[in-house]
Amino acid sequence: MLEEVERWLSTRSWSLTDRPLHKILAAKRTTGQSVSVVLPALNEEETVGDIVAVIRHDLMQQAPLVDELIVVDSGSTDRTSEVAAAAGARVVHRDDILPRIPAVSGKGEVLWRSLLVTSGDIVCFIDADLKEFSSDFVSGIVGPLLTDPEIDLVKGMYDRPLGGTAGQGGRVTELMARPLLNMHWPQLAGFVQPLGGEYAARRSLLEQLPFPVGYGVELGMLVDSLHLAGLEALAQVDVGVRKHRHQDGQALGRMAAAIYRTAQLRLARGHLIRPSLTQFERVEDGFEPRTFSVDTEERPPMVEIAEYAARKVA
Repeated sequence: MLEEVERWLSTRSWSLTDRPLHKILAAKRTTGQSVSVVLPALNEEETVGDIVAVIRHDLMQQAPLVDELIVVDSGSTDRTSEVAAAAGARVVHRDDILPRIPAVSGKGEVLWRSLLVTSGDIVCFIDADLKEFSSDFVSGIVGPLLTDPEIDLVKGMYDRPLGGTAGQGGRVTELMARPLLNMHWPQLAGFVQPLGGEYAARRSLLEQLPFPVGYGVELGMLVDSLHLAGLEALAQVDVGVRKHRHQDGQALGRMAAAIYRTAQLRLARGHLIRPSLTQFERVEDGFEPRTFSVDTEERPPMVEIAEYAARKVA
C-alpha cells in the first residue's frame, strides 16, 4: 500500500463514535449548512418505506439533521412511489426532471437528475433496498462534511454478509472494482466499499462531476473526485453492517461490465499501474488492510524461446 494511503487511513477513516449526533447537530447550526437525502428507487416497495420512516423519525422529527428527504422513482412498476410518499418522503419521478433531455435507464441517471430537485448544501445518497436500516448510515456519513470544511465526499464502509456469511457480499467490488482501483488509481486503494451506494458529498463537488448513467457511477465519482479535489478531501466512516437484496450472477456481470467501461473511459486520461491489491478484514477495533502482490508477469510465446525453436529444428 502507498504510504500516502496508509496516512489517509489513519486520518480519513472514522467510526460512528468519532462524531456523536449532538456534535454533528451543533456543527450544522454553526455552519448553517443544509442536508438533502436522496433515495434512488426502482421497484423497492418492500424496503423503501421503512428507510424513509426511520430517516424521517430519527433525523427530521427527533433531531433536525435532514432538511429534505426525496425518493426519485426511476420507473417502478410496483407501489414504490405510494409507499415512499405514505412514509413521508417527497417523491419525484425521474422522467419529470429535466424533460427536454430524454431519460435513460440507470442508477447514475437518477442520481444526476436528483441534483436538479434538491437544494441541500450536502447531498446524501442512500440505496432504497437496504434491510434493517439504521439512521446511523445518514448521520455517520454526513457528519464529517458538517464538522470538517476540508472534506468534500464521504463513503460509508461496512460489512456485507451474503447468505448468512460475514464479509462475502460485494462480489463485484472484490472481483472488478478493487483490482481496477489498486492497479490504476492506487490512491483510492484505502476505500473499504468503493462501490457502496451510501455516501454524501458537497453540492459544490457533485455539480462539477460527470455522472456515468449506469452502475459505473460510484467508481466514476470516486476517480473523478480524486482528480478534482484530491485524496485528503475524501473520507470514509464505518457504519456497521449493510443488509440488502443480492443480485444474481448475470446481473452482477452486467454491473461489472459497466464498471469496467467506466474505468476504461477514465484511463484514457493517463493512469498509474500498480501490481498489488489491498483488501480489508474486520478486526476487533475496525477494518485492517492487507496488501497482496498481483501476479501480472507473462511469458512470451514459446516460439520465441531459443530452446523450443532448437527442439523443433531437431
